[in-house]
Amino acid sequence: MGVTDTMAALKKVVAIMTVLGIAMPSAVSAEMVYHRGNGADPETLDPAKTSTVYEDFILLDLYEGLVTYNAAAEIIPGVAESWDISENGLIYTFHFRDDAKWSNGEPVTAGDFVFSFRRMMESTTAGPYANLFYPIKNAKAINTGKLNASELGVKAIDDKTLAITLEKPTPYFIQLLGLQTAVPVYPAGVKKYGDEFVKPGKMVSNGAYMLQSAAPNAQVVAVKNPYFHDAGNVAIDKVIFYPTEDLSSALRRFSAGELDSQYNVPLEQAQWMRENLGSQFRVFPQLGIEYYAFNTEKPPFNDIRVRQALSMVIDRRFLAEKIWAGAMLPAYSFVPPGIPSYGKPAMAEFQNQSLLDREDEAIALMKAAGYGPDHPIKIELRYSTMETRKKTALAIADMWKPLGVEVTLINADTATHYALLRNRGDFDIARAAWVADYADAQNFLFLAESKNPFNYARYDNPEFDALMNQAARTIDPSEREDILHRAENLLTRDEPNIALLYYASQWLVSDKLKGWKDNVLDKHLSRWMRIEP
Repeated sequence: MGVTDTMAALKKVVAIMTVLGIAMPSAVSAEMVYHRGNGADPETLDPAKTSTVYEDFILLDLYEGLVTYNAAAEIIPGVAESWDISENGLIYTFHFRDDAKWSNGEPVTAGDFVFSFRRMMESTTAGPYANLFYPIKNAKAINTGKLNASELGVKAIDDKTLAITLEKPTPYFIQLLGLQTAVPVYPAGVKKYGDEFVKPGKMVSNGAYMLQSAAPNAQVVAVKNPYFHDAGNVAIDKVIFYPTEDLSSALRRFSAGELDSQYNVPLEQAQWMRENLGSQFRVFPQLGIEYYAFNTEKPPFNDIRVRQALSMVIDRRFLAEKIWAGAMLPAYSFVPPGIPSYGKPAMAEFQNQSLLDREDEAIALMKAAGYGPDHPIKIELRYSTMETRKKTALAIADMWKPLGVEVTLINADTATHYALLRNRGDFDIARAAWVADYADAQNFLFLAESKNPFNYARYDNPEFDALMNQAARTIDPSEREDILHRAENLLTRDEPNIALLYYASQWLVSDKLKGWKDNVLDKHLSRWMRIEP
């Protein structure tokens, strides 16, 4: 074909595209790719089996639940454009948007959510976060094998209307529905492929993006979903998630422009990042707590005076600034600040005392309990392997010396460490941490309920449990907040756990990445962002 013929053919194509209203491609419309340092590989892309933040980042791009998060991590409508709550707080009725579709173009229906919630709660699925959804009627009985999944309080009224019935009023229930475990899966895909439905070419999702490829230890690639109801406002065409466990290497890649964002940073290079990257190095408060749990069933840690003394002498500011390079914040309460519905947490009374005064008071408490330099306490302090946690433990051991405390450090890998705590193994004091699943004080306070498997301290206070049960039955927000504050006051007084540091998220965010917003839940959906030269 000659040049003249080629030009004529092009003019014909342009004419046809003009009639059809199709825009001509240009350099401006070149593919926009977001290179995202994810921290680590996902263990699974099955929403019912997920449990890590590395999966959360990916799944919230691939799927959308009844509700979702905006750029500031506030709950907004997702598949459900609206919902109603019954006067008794037990029945939530969700009304679906008409344009909710799967990535194959099929409509998302209420029945899809019934299938997905039942699957999540079935004991054979073994979903690690299933217990978070125990507020749903019969969920616990189903998850523990006592009832059939068909008895779950999730019903399709019609294709566009879903009703969820709860066991008891749960004021934070809507926030639970934003979690990556509450998204729907495509029933036909699960039935056809079984566990293989998460594979590229087999996965059908309903979020802003759909899975294109996944190579272990290399990358997960998601591309824009043309059937997503808000696809016209999604700027980024492709998101590539890289496993970036080698933080120093990730920093070099970010500095070279190979990554547009990076989750977690090498703290030993914090000063260099502040000086050379400026505002691209971001540290912001997160709803999370680093703490030490006492074995309150074991002497002398069953003595409140010993627990208070050991907590009182810890210089949290030193830990935050010198050990954690400013990437953590000093903690004086078990519930972190920043929860919109809660107000100010109950801070330890010694927060504003000088370290010298605190040390004098702590020595007196230990003496009253029968301990001191002449009668030392020998403590085994357990922590999960990480250099910064080791340095934290060594610093605290040194702070305890004036009280007559002799410390032996014991470290283990994360899985072994937490298995010992969950299985009620023997320990004296152990490092633990919790990051909020939803922005509610209950998500921290429930860790101290006597029957909670995450109650590593084995704290058993009937008055505390009664207050938590009362709060769970209370619909009025201000009344519920007051009850939770009373429960927290007990926890602050008894101190079964030493609150050490509030978490802070640490990210590298390129100046080219627009639409990013720091937030306490650390939710950053790619649909809200764009890349600019």
